Amino acid sequence: MALKQNCILNNKEIDHKIRRIAYQIYESNTAQKEIILAGIESNGYILAQKIKLKLDEISEIKSILCKVKINKNKPTEAVETSITKDQYSHKSLVLVDDVLHSGTTLIYGVKHFLETPLKQFKTAVLVNRNHKKYPVKADFKGISLSTSINEHVNVIFKGNSAKVVLV
Repeated sequence: MALKQNCILNNKEIDHKIRRIAYQIYESNTAQKEIILAGIESNGYILAQKIKLKLDEISEIKSILCKVKINKNKPTEAVETSITKDQYSHKSLVLVDDVLHSGTTLIYGVKHFLETPLKQFKTAVLVNRNHKKYPVKADFKGISLSTSINEHVNVIFKGNSAKVVLV
């Protein structure tokens, strides 16, 4: 039996959310010359790329992408980043993921970056769900959803199109 999907956000609505997140990031970093957008692989990194494009349109701040690899099945394993600690040390950093569900992925990402001195550290997600088991929050969020624990939120990026569905 196929699961029914309810579209929560369409491509145009996601674009609006990303633009708003980019403005919020810009507003909280106006004094910075550089900002690191650290996207958690894979959808978090795609979202970080999209935020970077909008941020580059609206601000003079140099934005640098960083891909963050976290084993979601074994989050206690070492976190890997596509840039070195020296490249994000003493800079403003935004950790980006697509959905904040339990907070497990985000908290291990936060833990990794807290081992390095940063000017400022924030988090951004497209969808914030209210089922956290860790004390982590999204500083910038596209939408907050109150869902049942049995429901699942999927962010689907296909080429230039995207949607958020509730299954």
